[in-house]
This record gives sequence, C-alpha cells and structure tokens, in this order.
Amino acid sequence: MPSNMLAGRFDLTTGKFGMETVAIPEPGPDEVRIKVSAAGICLSDIHIIDGTLRLEPREGLTKVTLGHEVSGVIEKLGSAVPPMWQLGMRVLLQAGQSCGRCPTCVGRTGPCVKPLTRGVDYDGGWAEYALARFDTLVAIPEDLPSEQAAILPDAVSTPYAAIVETAQLKPAEAVGIWGVGGLGAHAVQLCRAFGAAPIVAIDPLPDARERALKLGADAALDPRQPDFREQIKTLTGRRGLDVALDLAGVQQVREQARSVLAPMGRLVLVGLAGAPLSLGLDVPFCYAMQQVRGHYGSYPRHLHQLVTLSRFRRIDFSGSISDVLPLRDAPRGVERLMKKEGSPIRLVLRPGV
Repeated sequence: MPSNMLAGRFDLTTGKFGMETVAIPEPGPDEVRIKVSAAGICLSDIHIIDGTLRLEPREGLTKVTLGHEVSGVIEKLGSAVPPMWQLGMRVLLQAGQSCGRCPTCVGRTGPCVKPLTRGVDYDGGWAEYALARFDTLVAIPEDLPSEQAAILPDAVSTPYAAIVETAQLKPAEAVGIWGVGGLGAHAVQLCRAFGAAPIVAIDPLPDARERALKLGADAALDPRQPDFREQIKTLTGRRGLDVALDLAGVQQVREQARSVLAPMGRLVLVGLAGAPLSLGLDVPFCYAMQQVRGHYGSYPRHLHQLVTLSRFRRIDFSGSISDVLPLRDAPRGVERLMKKEGSPIRLVLRPGV
C-alpha cells in the first residue's frame, strides 16, 4: 500500500485551497480508516474557501482537508473499535462528532453542546482515505450507490432534521422554501413526502424554480416580484405560511419570510447569514404568536432514518447527483459550484477515477 495520498486542503492561515500529497493517516484506537468512495461538494465548503465562513488557525491545526459528506469502505480498524464494524463494510460518515469534553458529553446527559464538524475542526473526506471515530459510522446497504449515500449527511439530513424536528411539520401545513439549491431541492422532496400542502419554492433563478416544480413543489415564485406577498396569500387561502425555511442564509430572505408567516407560523433559519436577526415590530409578531427557530445540522438518528427510508424506496435522491468528478478535479468542482454552472444540486468527488 502507498504511504501518501491526494487530498483537497484548505490553509487556515492564507485562506488558500489546493490539492496536496499528504501522508495516509493511521487510525487511533477508536477510529477506522476508510477508503473514500464518494465525497460531496457543499456550499458550506465554498463559503469556507471564499471566506464567507472564516476558519481561524488553532493549536495543532493550520490546514484541514475539506469535505463533510463522505461515504466509503472500512479499510483499517483501530484496536478499540467494536467487532460490529468489520473490514470491507460500506459506510457513510456523519458530518461531525461530539467533542467529548463539554458537560453533557462528560455527564452523558444529552447531545453535545460543542459538536465538531468534519472538514472544519478535523480532516474531512476530500481525500483518497479518511479517518472516522467508530461512533460516527452508519452502515449502508449494498444497493445504495456510494454517491447517493455520501450526500445524505448534510445535503439531505440537514433539511430533513429542520423539517421533522425543528419545524415540526404537520400534514397539510403550508411551507415556503427559500433557496432551491443543494439543500432546498431535497427540502422540496422531503416536504412532499411528509404531507406539506402547499409547498411553495422561492428562488430568483428560473432554473431553480423550474427544478422545484419538477421535484414536487406546488408553486415556484420569484421573490423579487412586486406581488410576491399577494401570491403567497392566494396560495394559502389568505392564511400565510405555517413553516418558512430559510435555506439561503440571506437577511432579506428572513425579513420577507417573516412577513408572510401565518398565525403561529415558524420561521426556521437553516442557512447562515452571519448577520444580526431583526424581527420587526414586536406587537404583531407576539400577537400572532409566531416563532423564529435556529437550526444546525442533524443528529445521528436522522441519518439512520434516512438510510432506512432510502433502503425501502420511500425517498430517492438519485436525481440529485448533478455530476461526478475525479478527486483531482476538486478545484474545478469548487469553481463550478461558485458560478452555479448548470445549476447543480450536488457535485460529487470520486477518488481513483
């Protein structure tokens, strides 16, 4: 076996991204090494590279391998990995892991309050091999293609968790989805699967609106239209939206979404804007008993649920793979997503091709 591998590395000091040859990592006692089969390119990765999400150098970490959407095959086991995990098993990797040091981790009293993100706080999967703590593994069935498995963490699990847990969507509730890119395209499908009605996709790009209709949205609106608010009222029987999902992470989106919420409506912030929150006048907001709910990522149980739903064909994201690129072409993939060439849902990197 070679001692070095190709990896897409981001320099936290210079802010530069590039392909490098690095040593193949050795797993610790509670880790496995996987041979990466597929790794998704997420808009969050783009925001790291373009500086929208700024990563600061920290002790022991000045460069990081990007990529938090990863699937592969277990290739080496650490000495303390439980026997349920075996060489050759196909797995996907959760997009992050617990810190092990916060009060809830130490006391085992609940979810980690300072979770670490793969490809941000430690090396991710834009590489030929990747390490993963055994409790971040999710086994996948043989008939689930690696490319589709890779995008379940984040691209699918984030909107899934936002819909079923944070928004607590109920059947026949009206949903508005701002931003029909990688997360929004899946949100449309998931809202339809869980009985939302109507589903209104909102995006300034004509291609994105057309895609949303093909994926199951009942309507697709341009947020810049002067009669936008009236269109929402018409679609919802004058009531407004029960759930508004901000997947764009844009301040203007939040203000627009709040303005078309129904009484007791929930605005769920999934996209990160890095901007202050503004709710407008408090009297109408409180009188209508509306809510703004923050959302980040997903929990392990959501990935297990998505694998089961995929296995039994309740959901199918085969159409989400817009293109598969060789790992060495990661910079080109980044450029394509930055420029939204072809309006991709997900570009996936595949080592060894």
